[in-house]
Amino acid sequence: MTSELAGLIARRIALAGPISLADFMAEALGHPRLGYYRRAAPLGAAGDFTTAPEISQMFGELVGAWLADRWQAMGRPAPVRLVELGPGRGTLMADALRATRGVAGFHAAIDLHLVETNEPLRAAQRAALSSVRPTWHERFDGVPAGPLLLVANEFFDALPVRQFHRTPRGWVERMVGLAADGSLRLALAPGITPFSALLGDAPPGAEAEISEAGRSLAAAIGARIGRDGGWALIVDYGVPEAGRAASLQAVRGHRGADILDRPGETDLSAHVDFTALAAAAGVPCFGPVSQGDFLRRLGIERRAAVLKERAPAVQRRAIDAALARLIGPDQMGTLFRVLAVGDTRSAAPAGFAEPPSDAT
Repeated sequence: MTSELAGLIARRIALAGPISLADFMAEALGHPRLGYYRRAAPLGAAGDFTTAPEISQMFGELVGAWLADRWQAMGRPAPVRLVELGPGRGTLMADALRATRGVAGFHAAIDLHLVETNEPLRAAQRAALSSVRPTWHERFDGVPAGPLLLVANEFFDALPVRQFHRTPRGWVERMVGLAADGSLRLALAPGITPFSALLGDAPPGAEAEISEAGRSLAAAIGARIGRDGGWALIVDYGVPEAGRAASLQAVRGHRGADILDRPGETDLSAHVDFTALAAAAGVPCFGPVSQGDFLRRLGIERRAAVLKERAPAVQRRAIDAALARLIGPDQMGTLFRVLAVGDTRSAAPAGFAEPPSDAT
């Protein structure tokens, strides 16, 4: 099946030649009129995926506690730019703010900024966060200067990736071209990629991915923290060998799909290379650790027990199911990972047992 955007991409390729998967992702997800994140309502049962904040209030509450702790460790700056990248329906931030109402001075210091391109989601965020009057931006670089607290949950996985295949003659890039019938198809570029130096050596048949957009954003966040102070919390899915495999996938209606099928109507995402993000940030980083370990260290099991104390039986079962989904090793607990990017002016953050990586 095809889509209007597929036709536009096909015409572009017919005129100018094959494009990278990164260029295809950028169009499929971010086209000004037809891009998936410009027009779709992707969250929930009626959408294509469900995120941790939509599973349970516990996730946003603990993230809020972590952010408030970082603000105190920074010396309680006012104002502090509280930023969320890709805030969904505003659920995470609403839960975080509700959970931190008792932190003296925190809410008075907050200047809330949301990086969101989807107009329907902006409307949902406006309703969920009406009491705090956020400011919206198309890009992170639109956030004004000042001490920073940033959270990005399932944001980096949707940034464009290039994909590579190791042939006997060297690394070549996987491109999007046209089949004989004019439909989109994947093919390998004829020449060796200039990214070979970054990819290193590997046997023929190996696959790799690089997200230039992810590295660039991590570098911008790190530069901002290094200049103005602050902390960032990045939660996303990825495995230790992320970047050393072909992980790009497509989902439509909670089911897998072909990555080239109906661009603009299909979600695309790839595993996040946390090692590359930490290196690009250029400031001390903690983790990544598994989401399960992170949430346990922040006390999610104790929070679940408190919520269950006065809950009816059906709600207690729902809390148990949500807890298992967030921290279970066979669910989100292991696949999702957490990275903290911070400054050198405040104490180490909760949730991370390891010492900071030396990225400077």
